[in-house]
Amino acid sequence: MTLDTITLPDDLLWINEFDWNPVAQSQDRSLTGGLLIQEQSKQSGRSIELSGGLDAGWVDRSTVVELQSLSELANKSMLLKLPDGRQFTVIFDRTNGSPIEARQVLPSAYPDDHHFYQLSLRLLVVQDT
Repeated sequence: MTLDTITLPDDLLWINEFDWNPVAQSQDRSLTGGLLIQEQSKQSGRSIELSGGLDAGWVDRSTVVELQSLSELANKSMLLKLPDGRQFTVIFDRTNGSPIEARQVLPSAYPDDHHFYQLSLRLLVVQDT
């Protein structure tokens, strides 16, 4: 799996894969009390949250630093390639705080570049490829 030029572990899970519905719907009432429904296909905006949890998806500190640097670029579109061959053009999803969460697997006051972290990434699809 890759994000832009960064190699990620293939065992990161897409934990919200089936939370997306490609149809937007609005409902309102007319003056007569009738229900007005409008539906339209969404053009983009699918959320991709990748997480390894406690037992999978570990990355070393140098990968976390690379991801952090990449996340500091505004409006940066990136190509996400999943292990099953699917590809998406994504940006970082910053709507709920930091798009990257990294927690040390074994806490250390002075981790080196090879120290392992549990990783979670929040991305937003801007285009299917």
